[in-house]
Amino acid sequence: MKRSRTAALLLMSTAPLLLTACDRSESASREGLYTSVEACVAQTNDSNTCQQAFAKAQQDAVATAPRFANREECEASYGKEKCAERNDGASHSFFGPLMTGFFLSQMMSRNGVAANGFNSAPAFRDSNGGWQRPATGAGGVYRGGAGTAMVPVNATPNRAVTSSRSGFGTSGSSRGIGG
Repeated sequence: MKRSRTAALLLMSTAPLLLTACDRSESASREGLYTSVEACVAQTNDSNTCQQAFAKAQQDAVATAPRFANREECEASYGKEKCAERNDGASHSFFGPLMTGFFLSQMMSRNGVAANGFNSAPAFRDSNGGWQRPATGAGGVYRGGAGTAMVPVNATPNRAVTSSRSGFGTSGSSRGIGG
């Protein structure tokens, strides 16, 4: 009798934890790589957010793009006519790649509507056709300097955005039925 009472209390105390882990009301984030505002709007149907994300990515591109001492070094990494001369505001000139796309991350509510705004980041296409984005906390770094400010990205541009959820059941939601 004592064991069954203890077992019942134990099960009752863990039930809220188990139910919380299965709760699907958490927000999901979705991120897309876009080559234009128009491509973003076609996928998200949110013109205002796409325009704001593009403008913010352009602004961030100036601060976070790789910096090169001359045009030749930049074009070796990003391709012919894909680099521009820039100024950091303190009379220091450098060359950097042109932004060729932007990332848009949105927090989505349970019903699929953008919940808490968005994050955006510039995207650059290298001379091998791969995509790169600034590393978290990156400020433009001269090549050959203290490190590289870019990280490679394996995203397909202008495709439907992907969703990701955190918590229990993340992998189960992505499996299909059948063999």
